[in-house]
Amino acid sequence: MPTETPERAALMRAAEHALAWIEGLDDRSVATTATLTEMRARLDRPLADRGMDAVRVIDDLVADTVGGILGSQSGRFFGWVIGGGVPSAMAADWLTTAWDQNAGIHACGPAASVVEEVAAGWLKDLFGLPAEASVGFVTGTQMAHSTCLAAARHAVLRDRGWDVERQGLAGSPAIRILANAERHGSMDRAVRLMGLGSDNIAPLETDDDGRVASETLATALNATSQPTVVVLQAGELNRAAFDPFEALAPMARAAGAWTHVDGAFGLWARTSPTHRDLARGIELCDSWTTDAHKYLNVPYDSGLAFIRDAEAHRAAMTLSTSYLPAGGAARDQIDWNPEFSRRARGFPIYAALRELGREGVADLVDRTCRHAQALVAGMGSLPGAQSVATSGLNQGLVRFRSPADGANEADHDQRTDEVIAAINASGEALFGGVTFRGRRCMRISVCNWRTTDADVARTIAAVGAVLQG
Repeated sequence: MPTETPERAALMRAAEHALAWIEGLDDRSVATTATLTEMRARLDRPLADRGMDAVRVIDDLVADTVGGILGSQSGRFFGWVIGGGVPSAMAADWLTTAWDQNAGIHACGPAASVVEEVAAGWLKDLFGLPAEASVGFVTGTQMAHSTCLAAARHAVLRDRGWDVERQGLAGSPAIRILANAERHGSMDRAVRLMGLGSDNIAPLETDDDGRVASETLATALNATSQPTVVVLQAGELNRAAFDPFEALAPMARAAGAWTHVDGAFGLWARTSPTHRDLARGIELCDSWTTDAHKYLNVPYDSGLAFIRDAEAHRAAMTLSTSYLPAGGAARDQIDWNPEFSRRARGFPIYAALRELGREGVADLVDRTCRHAQALVAGMGSLPGAQSVATSGLNQGLVRFRSPADGANEADHDQRTDEVIAAINASGEALFGGVTFRGRRCMRISVCNWRTTDADVARTIAAVGAVLQG
């Protein structure tokens, strides 16, 4: 038998607790049940002068966090676009921790470097993106936006004779950002982080389907001659709307603009023969972001930045210093990421892609889309409920109407929030609320591989019980 060591004892106990958590998902509240005061009272212990046994630390941590861990891996978690972690990805993530490679450069972790290189190729092929595109493995779409904007900033200023990495932004031509008006807030944050200034964002109004029309973009492109970045969406937050890339990307390119795509979850539509036409023409753009911890169902944190102009990408990110050995033919990750020391995020992605294969990824997209549409239809048909929006992908909106005589829109808003709170308090499912075009709605997001038809039926029944209560 293996020798019992502190490492073995702690890791084995952690595995026991982890399996108990996963195996109890169906029977546990999806929402958290402990209050903030309770969490602080349990966890805010005095830091002792002397250490303690590692197994006891793990046992105490699990006991003290009971009720404070969100059931986001449950098949009935629909609050945000959060995946559940396929088995191989979770296991590979444990190995990533045990191996503890600094995935900053090839010399620090050769296998980590090559795994990213291979997984990047698979992903570009799955998404139908240009083979020459470079790829950065980052924390999430927030940092993926920042990475892509850094490359875009380099390219559009390079075209005006300005070296932003050497000269900085002071005195440079101002960059204009033409962005879908219904964009995610992480895009605005990336604009600020890159020093481009939120005042330089010009919203592109959308049609009734949440898409930027050709005429709208044409007018904006013709308005000034500033260096320009166009920001489009593959999967808007509430209805999973897709901009018409096939029409818009060539217009932006003809005007000398860089076209960036927020594809946090929507880019995965490209992996499904059933849904890929939603993103037709997306390969014509210049940069793309997505999250692997969403549709690919790998553990947090795992974002991806794809950039057609690899030279611009590398120029914005790379670092060279005498104590770092050059990778030569190898891929040095520091050339493509804003981080220096970093976790080897490629291992779980590599594992998940091998576990699922092309057909498995497509089936995951198709199943979750079907479940989302079934939830919207099923809940929207309940007495006192109203289907507000569905989509061709995995999002939807439902609103709950107040039964009071003479109820107005404010009453319906309040009723919607009350019903959401009651559903979440029941522990049967978890949803989030959103204000969509002036009305409060319950937002439905499905991208967990664990969600089944039984989960959908159980959730609709739980909502029905709340409405009847």
